[in-house]
Amino acid sequence: MALTPFHVAIPVRHLEESRRFYADVLNCGEGRSSDEWVDFNLYGHQLVIHHDPNIGENNTLKLHHNAVDAKSVPVPHIGVVLEMEDWQQLADRLKSRGVEFVIEPYIRFVGQPGEQATMFFLDPTGNALEFKAFKDIEGKLFAK
Repeated sequence: MALTPFHVAIPVRHLEESRRFYADVLNCGEGRSSDEWVDFNLYGHQLVIHHDPNIGENNTLKLHHNAVDAKSVPVPHIGVVLEMEDWQQLADRLKSRGVEFVIEPYIRFVGQPGEQATMFFLDPTGNALEFKAFKDIEGKLFAK
C-alpha cells in the first residue's frame, strides 16, 4: 500500500504555544512558517497550524463526542496510524511529558477485525488528536 502524505491545516489560539507543543511534545520537525502559520512534519505528513484570533488567547475549541467502544470520542479529530512500536513510544513519551489523555492508550475492539491500539489527547487549543496502531496495518486498517 503506497501512501502519499496528507495535508491538514488546523486553527490554534496562540502560535508559539502550539509551536512548542507540536515541536517539543509530539517531536514534529518544523518546516516553513510565517507570523500566522507553521508547517510541521507529522510522521511524514504535512500538518499546518494557523493562528485564529477568533478563538481567543485562553479559549479552547468546543468538540462533539460520539460513543465508540464505550468511550467518548471527540469529534472532529485528526491523527496518524503508526506502527505498533512507534505508537508505544509515542504513548510513553506523552505520559512522561504529563500530557492529559481524553482517552488513555489502550487496545479497542479486542478480538474483532478492527482491533487497534488508540489514544486521544488535545493540543493546547483543544484540537483533538488520535494516534492509533494495528498489528497488521495493511491487512487490518479497513477490515470489517
